Amino acid sequence: MTYPHDTTPMNAPHSPEGPYGPGYAPYDQGQPAPDGRGRERYRRPRDGAGTARTALIIHTIADIAAAFLVLWILLFLLGANQANVFVDFVESVADGLAWWSQDIFTMDTEGLRVLLNYGLPAVIYLLVGHGISARVRRL
Repeated sequence: MTYPHDTTPMNAPHSPEGPYGPGYAPYDQGQPAPDGRGRERYRRPRDGAGTARTALIIHTIADIAAAFLVLWILLFLLGANQANVFVDFVESVADGLAWWSQDIFTMDTEGLRVLLNYGLPAVIYLLVGHGISARVRRL
């Protein structure tokens, strides 16, 4: 069924950009699909958007982990009230992130111990996260 305002022929070829606009490339330009329905099959081009998004996610996770660790160091060194809910939350997240480095450094000074035992994982998370992110971007 055609409408009076529709002047496009039924079998008109699609534009070079495809029926869905630029960025979609047909497998076989002008050839019918293998299923015999006469439609072209389209695929997304490999423009690197997926790898860039993955790299950004890895980069962001590493930054957030380091931010929690640095925030806990600052709260501890500035003498924040450890009975506060927010301070307790930050401490529990930092403990979870730095479980593997809790007693690497055993200093007499409590502030230096917290600085080293939570600062080391923050630096490692930043280095490893940004390194993996840079490697993923090159894919």
